[in-house]
Amino acid sequence: MNIVHLLGGKGMNQGQEQFFAFILERVQEDKVEEAKALLAESFKKQSEGTFTHDYISKFIPTMIALLKPENVEEVQSIMVQFSKNLKH
Repeated sequence: MNIVHLLGGKGMNQGQEQFFAFILERVQEDKVEEAKALLAESFKKQSEGTFTHDYISKFIPTMIALLKPENVEEVQSIMVQFSKNLKH
């Protein structure tokens, strides 16, 4: 299943495409499809305006669990910084 299908037929913006590629390079090989689905869900929530602090507080630990151990700290710091920049 491709990302456009997961997003309900909508494509990603440039920032989402970059984040998508960045994350997939750092995900455990057997967790790629799970990561794609999680990212698609988060992008859909962003486009719908339902991407909240409550959602991201659940998203981060779920995504962290899919990462290669050597990439956890790098990705976690980026996601935490992003969540701080979200409008409340």
